[in-house]
Amino acid sequence: MRAIVQDRYGPPETLTIAAVEVPVPAADQVLVRVEAAALNAYDWHAMRGDPRVARLAMGRSRPRARIRGRDFAGRVEAVGADVRQVRPGDAVFGDLGDANGAFAEYVCVSETQVAAKPANLTPQQAAALPLAGITALMGLCDVGQVKPGHRVLINGASGGVGTLAVQLAKAFGATVTAVCSTRNVDLVRSLGADHVVDYTRDDFAHDTRRHDVVFDLVGNRSLAALRRVLTPTGTLVLSGGGVYRGGSLLGPIGLIARGRLLAPFVRQRIVVLTTAPSRQHLDTLRAHAEAGRLTPVIDRTYPLHEVPQAMRYLEGEHARAKVVITL
Repeated sequence: MRAIVQDRYGPPETLTIAAVEVPVPAADQVLVRVEAAALNAYDWHAMRGDPRVARLAMGRSRPRARIRGRDFAGRVEAVGADVRQVRPGDAVFGDLGDANGAFAEYVCVSETQVAAKPANLTPQQAAALPLAGITALMGLCDVGQVKPGHRVLINGASGGVGTLAVQLAKAFGATVTAVCSTRNVDLVRSLGADHVVDYTRDDFAHDTRRHDVVFDLVGNRSLAALRRVLTPTGTLVLSGGGVYRGGSLLGPIGLIARGRLLAPFVRQRIVVLTTAPSRQHLDTLRAHAEAGRLTPVIDRTYPLHEVPQAMRYLEGEHARAKVVITL
């Protein structure tokens, strides 16, 4: 099969297309023929091996996972002996997690990391949901505990996670303030944002509104600035790093570490978001999508052999919402 492989950390030119063996599913796995895959900021960090401290988990001298990509949608080709909830022919979507491997014609994945594709979404739209959608869902629901009437600020509202977070926050009954650049103001408004702050003109930290939840997806502001727009007992959810362009030891991990250190000493909740792929969250995303409450926004699509160009577009900070690979 064809796959995008990488044998050393570096720029998009280190990604090459190669012929590799079709994987064989283990007893608890399913084999999926990939119809679409999606890029995430995670994929950029994994490609660059940046920040450098992350290489302790990803591989010190070279990527431990040779095939890039996490998010995918496709059809099940075969199942392992112990698989009970997925059958050949099923249309599914999922997240491979740190194992990677989605930029390929076939993937093997545990049945606990896939779910039935939303019936009203194309494979391209479904592939754009898993990692970004789970991040948005966990940040707002599991951690932020957003309820009707809550005021939510989303810093980085036009990105892959942000565009989904705006829609989910509205679905939960919140009043949403979205922070983005000038060119994305109309986009986030069309997704349901009640208030939009154009960061090229205004500083949300000086806004008089106070929010029950601040969801930081960028990592470009201090803890003091983020806490300033919270209510006294509000929740700050840290999942930043979107504007970090590499070249340091810690990168956005520095802000996250400071948040963890400060959290026990303040009334406001400061929570560092960690995510993991699960069928339960994928099923919830499917339910929201099929009910018309959640529609992924796709900026551009590229064929498999143009993954390096897609990654270059992503890291150039021009991408809004999701960039998708078609097979």
